[in-house]
Formats: sequence, C-alpha cells, structure tokens
Amino acid sequence: MRTVTGRTDHVIVVGAGLAGLSCALHLLGSGHQVTVLETGSTPGGRAGRMRIGEYTVDSGASVLTMPGLIEDALAQVGAPMVDLIKLDPAYRAHFADGSTIHVHSDAAAMEDEIRGVAGPAEAVGYRRLRKWLTELYRVERDSFIGANFDSPLDLLGSQLASLVALGGFGRLGPAISKYLSDERLQRLFSFQSLYAGVPPQRALAAYGVIAYMDTIAGVWFPRGGVAAVAEHMAKAASDAGADVRYSCGAAWLERVGSRVTAVRTTAGERISCDAVVLTPDLPIARGLLGLPSRRLVPLQWSPSAVVLHAGVNRSWESLGHHTIFFGRAWSKTFDEIIKRGRLMSDPSLLVTRPTATDPTLAPDGREVVQVLAPCPNLRTSRIDWPRVGPRYRDELIKVLEQRGLTGFGSSIEVSELITPADWEAQGLGAGTPFSLAHSFRQTGPFRPRNLVPGVDNAVLAGCGTTPGVGIPPVVISGRLAAQRITGR
Repeated sequence: MRTVTGRTDHVIVVGAGLAGLSCALHLLGSGHQVTVLETGSTPGGRAGRMRIGEYTVDSGASVLTMPGLIEDALAQVGAPMVDLIKLDPAYRAHFADGSTIHVHSDAAAMEDEIRGVAGPAEAVGYRRLRKWLTELYRVERDSFIGANFDSPLDLLGSQLASLVALGGFGRLGPAISKYLSDERLQRLFSFQSLYAGVPPQRALAAYGVIAYMDTIAGVWFPRGGVAAVAEHMAKAASDAGADVRYSCGAAWLERVGSRVTAVRTTAGERISCDAVVLTPDLPIARGLLGLPSRRLVPLQWSPSAVVLHAGVNRSWESLGHHTIFFGRAWSKTFDEIIKRGRLMSDPSLLVTRPTATDPTLAPDGREVVQVLAPCPNLRTSRIDWPRVGPRYRDELIKVLEQRGLTGFGSSIEVSELITPADWEAQGLGAGTPFSLAHSFRQTGPFRPRNLVPGVDNAVLAGCGTTPGVGIPPVVISGRLAAQRITGR
C-alpha cells in the first residue's frame, strides 16, 4: 500500500462529515495531531441536522446500517458508542396492488413474512438469497470494500476468484431473480442500487452487499437522529485532543513543490500542516488542489433526490419509521431518472418518520415526516428547480394522499423542500447527494483513488473516492485515508 511520504505529525482534515470524523479518530488513535475544519456551524455534512420551527430533522442521511464501523472509529480514542435503537421492521413496503411487506433482519421473521404474502416457494428462495448475500459480503468486506487500491492488479487474489464464483460481476437484477420470482420481493432486495446510481438490471451483482446491509445486518436509529452520530464523533475527537473548528472552511492550500504546507482558512488564518485530508465533494477538492475541473474521462454522477421535510399534526397507521411506497412502474422509473432526465411519472418514494422511534424530535402530538423522491441530477437534466420545485412538492403530496396518507397536505404545519439546486449550492457535484455512480469504471480500483497524483501529502475521503456512497462506505473511507497517512 502506497502511503503519504515525509512527515505526517500534524494533519488537517477538511470537513467534519462522517468521513472526516472517522479519519480524525483513526489518526488520533495513531498519535497524530489533528485539526478539523468545518464550513458549517455543526458537524455532520451530509449527515447533519436542521431545525424547522419546533421540529428537528436530519438534513441528509436517514438510514443507518453497519454501526460497528462507527464503533470501531470511536474505539480508536476509547470513546463509547452512541445510543442506538434497532428498527424492526427495518422498512414497511407498500405496493400498488395494495399489499404490504415488512422487512425484518431476523431470518425466521422475514421467512414467515414472505411465506405469508408470497407463498412457501418464495420463502425458500429467500433463505437461499440470504445465504448468497451473506457470503457476498464476507468475500467483499476486507478485500474490496475495506481495502486501499493502488492498481487494478490489487484485485488479483483468492477473494477475486471467490467473487467471480459468486457471480459478483454479473448483474444484480437477474441475480436476485434467480432466488425470487415475486416482483415485489425482487424490488425489495434490489432498489438500493438506485442510490448507488445504477438501475438493478445494470448494477454489478457485487452491489448486493447494500441489500445485505439493509435487510440482513439491520437498520438502526440513534436517539436524537442520525446527526447525533456525527455530533458524538466530533465530541470524541475533540476530547481526544483534536482542534475542531466550525464556521471555518478551507479557502485554499499553500504548496511548496509537490507538498501542501499550509491551509488558508475562510476565517483568514494560516494553519501549517504536514498532510491534509480533503472530504468535500470532488469538484471542490480538485479546486482546492488546483487540479483542472475537466477530466479526460468524464465522471458519471448518480441520480439526485428531492426531499420534503415536514412537521405534521397527525400520523397514519401505514407509516413505520421507514416506509417505501412503490409505484406500478419499475424499469420505466429508472429510465426516466437516469436516461431521459425526467421526473418519475409513477413515483416510488421513501418516507421516513423518525418520531416513530424518537418522539422528542417534534412537539407533543406532532410528527416529523420526510419524503425522498429520486430525480435526475443536474448533468442529466437542467430542470428549473426554483420554478418546478413547489409544483413537484404538491404533486408528491397528492401521490401520498392517494396511497393512503389521507390529509397529508393539510396536516403540514412547517416544511422545507430540498432540490438538486440546493444540493448544488452546498457544493455537491451535479446537484446530487449520492455523488459518483457505481458503474463498473467507477468501482473499486477504477473509482477516483484517495491518493492525489502529483501531491505527495494530500489524501481524499468521502463518497467520491473509495469505497463509495452510503454511511458505511463513507466511514470506511475515513479509515482508508488515515491508513494512507499512518501506514497501518
């Protein structure tokens, strides 16, 4: 494994999102001096929080899986894990035919659920699928997801043969259909690929590990919301000696030859350093490094999302903590979002009600409801979001009312709508919070690497580099960036 050369005593980490905080904790555990610079007034980045009136909402990520990775980062400085609640079911899924399937991480409970809604043959298929997904994760965990790559040749080894034997380089949709013939179940174990930027029929079967994390390893919720994880990690880093600065970003980097020698902050300060870790999205990171914005091979970005955060004065029996409302359309939905650059004509929506688990996030008798609608990114389609956004909000509300959330629109007391234009204003490439798509040429050693060519002491972390998008990969990316500095 290649590492940063020269002295690395003092490391500046730019960004206090989960990647930057994970990196900081691993560096602190190795005895490094660490300064963390965060543009925002609070930690979290894409896993932050905001207040809407008297309501507290997670402004970004809402689904937490694989919490052991966070626990490992905290353990580097002897800090305890944040208080977590396991969600059971992890999801409720409502389908256009009126049926509902509850997703349980417990094998027996999920088998019973499938037997009841789809019959005994599908229950047997689920058992076989569960075994395949578990083996897929075991093979990928250390050699692919948790590894630094210096070359595609690093893939060669015994685990590569195992992944090939498991069909990991085939396509996800067809792989799932080998075990399950019920289209509803096929959707439940493959929809996650959309957030990796690729439709199930085209996604590598290796990305079945996302379904493993969701449906087998389980979904968790921290008291206070997902942002509480970042706040806890930031406090642990500060308690361990890190200098964590808020409302203070990186304006530019001073370089002498091929080394970064200092960071000039947006507060006008100069902070010298021996190495720097950059966690902003790739366009900003490349700008700080003075690299050209255009690449010989253009980057492929994931779809984006419109998110409606709402504080409401009632609830609905059909809503769990996480509820998926599937439309009748499926392949057409991916085609509209990814290829044609259009809004979904028959939306599939993720609705999160965090107050189902933590009522303190809203006033007494009130609820927080968040609606996520996948949509084209700004490279695929330059939709006029300031004009279209309010109309699309009304359309989403109407769709949910038709699917059982009677009176949803009239129950909203306060709300905030986030569109791709808002994501772009936050510095996210192509206006998407899901960063680079996980196409084959942007997977593993083919994804932008965390070492920067031509800069000896700069490392990248976050969802735009290895291993990729989502809370578990982002936390891992922080560890991998730290390993480039520590050599561990």
